Amino acid sequence: MTGGAALYPLRLTVTARPLVFGGHAIARRLGKGGLPDWCLGETWECSDVDGAGGAVTNGPLAGQPLRRIVTDHPEELMGAGWSGEYFPVLTKFIDASGALPVHLHADDATARRLEGRRNGKTEAWHILDAVPGATALCGVKDGVTAEQLRAALQAQDFDRVLRRLPVRAGETIYVPGGTPHSFGPGTLVYEIEQTSDIQQHVMPWDMQDGSPIGEDAFAANLDMFMREVKPQARPDFGPGLKIAAGDGVERVLLCAGPHFVLERWRAGTAEPLRHSFATAQILSNLGAPVRVRAGGSYEELGRAETLLLPAALGDVEITGPADVLFGYLPDLHRDVVAPLLRAGYAPDLIAGLGEGMFPDR
Repeated sequence: MTGGAALYPLRLTVTARPLVFGGHAIARRLGKGGLPDWCLGETWECSDVDGAGGAVTNGPLAGQPLRRIVTDHPEELMGAGWSGEYFPVLTKFIDASGALPVHLHADDATARRLEGRRNGKTEAWHILDAVPGATALCGVKDGVTAEQLRAALQAQDFDRVLRRLPVRAGETIYVPGGTPHSFGPGTLVYEIEQTSDIQQHVMPWDMQDGSPIGEDAFAANLDMFMREVKPQARPDFGPGLKIAAGDGVERVLLCAGPHFVLERWRAGTAEPLRHSFATAQILSNLGAPVRVRAGGSYEELGRAETLLLPAALGDVEITGPADVLFGYLPDLHRDVVAPLLRAGYAPDLIAGLGEGMFPDR
């Protein structure tokens, strides 16, 4: 560890993005305060994306960018033995009042090979709310050829070649890099992903304002999309795997892979929510305001607000009633596989949370 100040629960600036598919649900349905009165598509809750990174807003480190905290306190922030140049996990609230464009994010190898990026973007969506009949597109239908896929994308006939899945609040889907996807309208999502803003979409309009992009740009986008697509990935939504964590305290592992884990914890009033950890935790509040204790510090966490809990804090206690998410970079065996096996879950069920849990299988 380098640097002087001991770390504490960190509040970060939030990036609000006015995208063409957005609306007002993050403020009006989730209750997130401090947002501009625009049609917002996303709020980036914990970000170290180049050009859109968060900065600390509380305590002695106020004003410092997250990238600087990573540099000055790598193990204190991320955990013993960790080293890296940036914070590796990105989290967002997404308001799909309209449908997102059909798009994909390259996987790591493809991003490095074709776009000169340090990594691609695998992601997962946890559905917070969805209108009756809501659906998502995710993955290529079995048996579709490359020629059929490109022709359908060019014709904007997505249902001919992409899988359309039902969407229900409380479910989660793990989306590997290279998987074509879209969701909305009428869907509110918490998204966790690798730190990246890489993407290729196949719409003849711009995602920022809906303006047409021109035939040459559209054709170039289709070409790159076809070079980056991984048609074998066909993920599905699931409810997660529950573990009892105390009297009236429930822990649900929603998704897991080498790049991130997402968990949802709920607590009543019989006892507080207590969670021990060895790596940085992104704590986002989905319910009423809660009182958070970590490392001798106390924070009031309002609706749809987020705290970054450095690994050095080691544990957190939240007074219920509480309904919160924890996202983090895992040791998959220690943080996911071992506790789920102890709880009696079969390896096949555990593997269904994402990828990488049983690398020898």
